[in-house]
Amino acid sequence: MLSSSDFASASWELVVRVDHPNEEEQKDITLRVSGDLHVGGVMLKLVEQINISQDWSDFALWWEQKRCWLLKTHWTLDKYGVQADAKLLFTPQHKMLRLRLPNVKTVRLRVSFSAVVFKAVSDICRALNIRRSEELSLLKPSSDYFKKKKKKDKNNKEPIIEDILNLECSPTISGSPVRAPLCPAVSPGLYSKTMTPTYDPVNGTPASSTMTWFSDSPLTEQNCSILAFSQPPQSPEALADMYQPRSLVDKAKLNAGWLDSSRSLMEQGIQEDEQLLLRFKYYTFFDLNPKYDAVRINQLYEQARWAILLEEIDCTEEEMLIFAALQYHISKLSLSAEIQDFTNESEVDEVEAALSNLEVTLEGGKVDSALEDITDIPKLADNLKLFRPKKLVLKAFKQYWFVFKDTSIAYFKNKELEQGEPVEKLNLRGCEVVPDVNVAGRKFGIKLLIPVADGMNEVYLRCDHENQYAQWMAACILASKGKTMADSSYQPEVLNILSFLRMKNRNLASPVASNLENMDVNPECFVSPRCAKKHKSKQLAARILEAHQNVAQMPLVEAKLRFIQAWQSLPEFGLTYYLVRFKGSKKDDILGVSYNRLIKIDAATGIPITTWRFTNMKQWNVNWEIRQVAIEFDQNVSIAFTCLSADCKIVHEYIGGYIFLSTRSKDQNETLDEDLFHKLTGGQE
Repeated sequence: MLSSSDFASASWELVVRVDHPNEEEQKDITLRVSGDLHVGGVMLKLVEQINISQDWSDFALWWEQKRCWLLKTHWTLDKYGVQADAKLLFTPQHKMLRLRLPNVKTVRLRVSFSAVVFKAVSDICRALNIRRSEELSLLKPSSDYFKKKKKKDKNNKEPIIEDILNLECSPTISGSPVRAPLCPAVSPGLYSKTMTPTYDPVNGTPASSTMTWFSDSPLTEQNCSILAFSQPPQSPEALADMYQPRSLVDKAKLNAGWLDSSRSLMEQGIQEDEQLLLRFKYYTFFDLNPKYDAVRINQLYEQARWAILLEEIDCTEEEMLIFAALQYHISKLSLSAEIQDFTNESEVDEVEAALSNLEVTLEGGKVDSALEDITDIPKLADNLKLFRPKKLVLKAFKQYWFVFKDTSIAYFKNKELEQGEPVEKLNLRGCEVVPDVNVAGRKFGIKLLIPVADGMNEVYLRCDHENQYAQWMAACILASKGKTMADSSYQPEVLNILSFLRMKNRNLASPVASNLENMDVNPECFVSPRCAKKHKSKQLAARILEAHQNVAQMPLVEAKLRFIQAWQSLPEFGLTYYLVRFKGSKKDDILGVSYNRLIKIDAATGIPITTWRFTNMKQWNVNWEIRQVAIEFDQNVSIAFTCLSADCKIVHEYIGGYIFLSTRSKDQNETLDEDLFHKLTGGQE
């Protein structure tokens, strides 16, 4: 029977299900509450009624019908809108999650299911000792991802036992209960120049002086090696069984599963102990430093490796063999127990470099003035060949005198006419630059796709030799981003292109046949299944060993960084595809999202139609009712599209995320502006 005081206070019964970790079944507990009771008071009543002595600090209330956490404990039930029909669950905020890393290794660790995904990923990366967590995110794989393409042997019913690295912390430290289930980090997310290096910059092994840091972390020395070192290559059979996207539409489907960074795991229907993929989502790798980033560099190398092997990104056969040679080299060094302990530091501290520069200047010596002559914008001038594709015309190149200044190329009939009017002037700002190179055939071409009002103009340039190609290609790449050759990144870009060309250079003079028997790993492990089918095993091994001679002296971490650089130089690098329907169009197109531009691509042919640069973007917004993304650019250009292969929020977050990452600076003491990230990516739903 209810007393009159109960009626007077307008109280009512609230049923809360308790998710007790030590008991298999959840229990329902009935509480008598009123609308003016705050959430903290409800939790206090619950704990008193459960009457079990333990640390309840990680528990919170989850509202099942509204799919939201009641984390503002000072809010009343009335303010949240909780009534007697509400289904509430009293459950831990941190739960176990299985994460498949880029190196195909699965780790199991405790993650916050109540924090937004951006924060949860930050905690995960701290536990795994990966800096710059804003570049990564969680991907829910499609149903095809874990399925094998075909059952080759139906009689083989032996279950595959996955090797899982368990990083769950012990429940207590020094006898006291742990409040935060994620363990203390090995190192902070950012670093200062005075911080002790965590890894040897040459071979990636943990520096001995810092191994004591791992004592309070889930990353023991052994676990750290698993994450920082490359795993043995997969067998060709296992590789052939993995899911491979066959078209741009297939690639678009892979990107549908990115989780919303502004909502929690629980709000997105992720279950405890579910398997998700931890991947580098944004292809702008800021401040890669071998002294602190052994795990990050290795996982980045592994993501690049699998993208090549599973043909998620296209490359030529010549490039495939370079990637194979680097993989073979890295695999050999990783398996070798006798990795040399190099103590020389390859990176010169920025402060030391600045001081030595100042010292030389004060003494009147000559210093490298490349960075100081910023008022004088360099120019390139040389004879190149040009070709413009036209229908029913053979590919005939014609020689002109070319002058590259600022972000434009002008060409003249000959050198003597340089002071007059050019035949044509090409503005490269916002264009697509595609290498058209075959080193063995001595072909050094540059394909330019220059945006015009009704699409893209296609222009081919042909250089005579490597050095000329490297200079002009680097200038074109910078000009497409709106930068001139006076930019400090020009010379490193030239050297990067030259080093990649030299790796491609086949050394026909050196005999490799004698080393064929030394290649103890199946050569098909290092190339895509389609490439492996084209060659006999011995022929493939010979070509890989031939390419390996150009990289054989590289230390381990340098080889991984060179692999990442080569991946970054591929034309399709950094493009994430989505199937969309543009406003006013009657057919579906592919939208490619990159760190600095959007590209409209023909879904049938894969040919780029139009490019829009983020630098020309004035504003973008989403009409959440019709799920349409609308973007305005300079010169009264506007586009609108609906997403067919994913939720429009995913594309909206990609655009905002890249703009957010472009605001990062080299200031080592910076902290990430999480509020700015959510403003740019969250959208006002």
